[in-house]
Amino acid sequence: EDLIEEQNVAITLTHFGYIKRLPEDTYKTQKRGGKGITGLTTREEDFVKDLFITSTHDYLMFFTNKGKVYRIKAYQIPEARRQAKGTALVNLMQLDTQEKVTAVIPIKDFNIEDEFLLLVTKKGTIKKTKLNMFDTSRKSGLIAIKLADDDELISVKKTDGTKDIFIVTKKGKAIRFNEKDVRDMGRNAAG
Repeated sequence: EDLIEEQNVAITLTHFGYIKRLPEDTYKTQKRGGKGITGLTTREEDFVKDLFITSTHDYLMFFTNKGKVYRIKAYQIPEARRQAKGTALVNLMQLDTQEKVTAVIPIKDFNIEDEFLLLVTKKGTIKKTKLNMFDTSRKSGLIAIKLADDDELISVKKTDGTKDIFIVTKKGKAIRFNEKDVRDMGRNAAG
């Protein structure tokens, strides 16, 4: 790892699970009337789901619909050309069949005292867990949340324990509450 230069990189992840890493300076500010550049080529009906800037030495946490989390360093994601579609995530992690990544969180340091991950499932379960509970690596993934048989993990956000949470249903209903209303739990808890 010491031989790998620490630099900012852009990571893109598509809906169908293709990921790639590019140097941050691949994307430049354009003047008014700029035409843009191709960020990646996708298969038909695929689209970019996540794009973020992180360091090559930061961890990336991949949360799946099955409630598991996988962790790799950003430099382990293959660098690709600007037009390339990227590498399929199944080549980087031991994902089960029917398992797909629903959230990616870049993490520089796991030992910040007041940092939490907030997880929400399709059936409306919410859970808050201290970030340092995830500071372990296992090739086959860790359980991030215990799910009922017909439930799925749909969203994960990093927070500092003081935010207001706003959740919207697919039918347009919404709820807003302070995250202090959600007590923090262990990694294996159901929420």
